[in-house]
Amino acid sequence: MSIEIKDLTVTFKNGVTALNHVDLEIPQGIFGLLGENGAGKTTLMRVLTTVLTPQGGEVIIDGMRYSESNYEKIRKKIGYLPQEIDLYPNLTVQECLEYMGDLAGIPKKICQERIRYYLEKTSLAEHQKKKMKQLSGGMKRRAGLVQALLNEPEVLIVDEPTTGLDPEERIRIRNLLVDFSEDRTVLFSTHVVEDLAATCQKLAVMKKGQFLYAGGIRELLSEAKGHVWLCQVDSEIKARELEREYHVSSKQYVDGGLQVRLLCEKVPEVKCIPCETTLEDAYVYITNKGK
Repeated sequence: MSIEIKDLTVTFKNGVTALNHVDLEIPQGIFGLLGENGAGKTTLMRVLTTVLTPQGGEVIIDGMRYSESNYEKIRKKIGYLPQEIDLYPNLTVQECLEYMGDLAGIPKKICQERIRYYLEKTSLAEHQKKKMKQLSGGMKRRAGLVQALLNEPEVLIVDEPTTGLDPEERIRIRNLLVDFSEDRTVLFSTHVVEDLAATCQKLAVMKKGQFLYAGGIRELLSEAKGHVWLCQVDSEIKARELEREYHVSSKQYVDGGLQVRLLCEKVPEVKCIPCETTLEDAYVYITNKGK
């Protein structure tokens, strides 16, 4: 199951172009979508889930073109976790998921089995009798993910699925998505680089409605290779001076001061050493290239 996006354009009534003639192919497996807030990630996902109709271009899923006549068939193939979710606050978690499963036309017995399985996988089993409005933000995200998984879709689209989760739960959810993607397509949108580094082999980087990069993580890392430098300074003031002159991917306090990772086309004019490139380095490098 793959998705082809050709010359896709979305412009809102206020004149903002959220997607500017973009092309992309999303293969089977987990595909990462990385970009800052406002890059166009959510707009793209709204198009893919048929919530939003583009002004131009086309989308093809498993050989089927996106059109009004095909929307019903396409929706049956897709599970979606949006960034903002508010699922029936006065129902319990169990009741809410059973109702969502019924709306999706899943036989009751199968639905209950899947609910039981995914509640265990997302550590929500002990909270199934709580009302949705009683859940924390992180728990609501996990409940939203369960509802997106209930119909075992061929394509799963998740927008910031690990927001509000503690480190252990983030790992659990990432592992669940990896397992689910074995014979399906998962589009994993986030601004958290670490999540994609742990789950994906391929990704696209978005900025201001366009793709700056689409391909393998290894190839993206190679683009920044030789442009990452480690510098140590003795104060925050000096670290800020470096930030004004160079792109900085991270700062870390160490004995004697701070270690700063600099991104630079040439060797920086400060004492530094070259270092191995991380995905976060590569992301900062490619989104600031030419500046």
